[in-house]
Amino acid sequence: MFTSSKTLRTAVTALATGAVSLSLLTASTGTAQAAEQVCTGTSSIYGILDDGRLTYSAITPGTGNRIRTRVGPDLGFEPKAMATLNFNTILVTSTAGALYRVDVQTNDETLAVSAIDKIIDKGWTHDKLSYDGYGHLYGTTADGTLLQYLVSQAKPKGVEHIGQRAEIGTGFVLKTLTTVGQDRLIATTEAGKLFSYKIIGGAWKRDDLKESGWSGFDQVVSSGSGFYYGRIATTGAMYWYKDANISDGNGDDIAYHNDDPVDTSGWTQTLLSAAPGQVTCKSVSTLGQDIARDAKAEVGNNFNDYDFDFSRAWCAEFVKYIWAGNDVTGSSELDARAISLREYGLKHGTYRSGSPKVGDAVLYDTDKNLTDGEADHVNIVVAVSADGKQIETVGGNESRQVQKTGWFNWDTASSPIGAGPALAFISPKG
Repeated sequence: MFTSSKTLRTAVTALATGAVSLSLLTASTGTAQAAEQVCTGTSSIYGILDDGRLTYSAITPGTGNRIRTRVGPDLGFEPKAMATLNFNTILVTSTAGALYRVDVQTNDETLAVSAIDKIIDKGWTHDKLSYDGYGHLYGTTADGTLLQYLVSQAKPKGVEHIGQRAEIGTGFVLKTLTTVGQDRLIATTEAGKLFSYKIIGGAWKRDDLKESGWSGFDQVVSSGSGFYYGRIATTGAMYWYKDANISDGNGDDIAYHNDDPVDTSGWTQTLLSAAPGQVTCKSVSTLGQDIARDAKAEVGNNFNDYDFDFSRAWCAEFVKYIWAGNDVTGSSELDARAISLREYGLKHGTYRSGSPKVGDAVLYDTDKNLTDGEADHVNIVVAVSADGKQIETVGGNESRQVQKTGWFNWDTASSPIGAGPALAFISPKG
């Protein structure tokens, strides 16, 4: 299906120049990133051809090189929208309103599926679907309503595993829509605008990343960590972009690769969907500082409209929220229990009783015992003194909001934030 690949491309620069002149792309190259990022993983993109066959393409995220493409079987129904839940599980709706789960058996040398199951008979009339990798499936309707569903199983079997339907808002009449992180989406309009959305409980916030330049794409997907892929239907070309920070609400730090697309043609699928969370990128030298910056930016926020599992005990969920926003490896393993940070640290080898670092989680306990399966509080280290004895922290659910402490000696303070002494530090896994 691909007539040219990255290794055999010709006239790429001329193609990109022509695309810019047609307002298909913006000529901006984006702002250089402050620190070199180290990216791991593969951008995995599934698609469906107009004859109903499933496709799989793998792209190296840091270079935009397409590694391989495989074409699989006909799904046996007329698809309307699709969302990839994980590396081998895809949800696809039919034009009749049914929801199917497609289980991929292999996508290496061949693309084969082990099952195509209709899991819901009717009602799924969404024109777009996308899954954020953190339990939330998003869909839009033809009238512009944005809906959110909770997916509770990696391979859902029906309404018992895809539920808690919530209407987020109206006015989402968009050309493309895809998730880029936990409860974060980007979208394009017919006029070429690029929007970013943050879903906060039942509310939402929009940032305008670009005022123009994205009108040529009929499909935009993301594999996570700020990698965006846009397909131009008229040529079948696929372009790639890197957003240095998906949470800053600013499009100036999106790096463009107009002169080096993934492919100049061949992407003829009617639908495309990327597997979420398959790529992680870390500014290794600044990960802790990035976490501290984002934590401090939330000081004063009471998170009343955010859907934490425990609305009156959300200190650990705040740490998870900040870490997940910085693509910390294994952040999805954290839960509402403060002691889950200890479990994380022991599993990943980052648990210590001293030597705090910026970006660390710090555990407190009034009975001074973290081996009993409980901790009273956790927050984030945002500053460490030169001698390592003094720290500043930011924590969630401190007087029902996010608060920042002044300097204190972590080793001698008996209860610096009213939850017992600081007993352990857990570094995020880079």
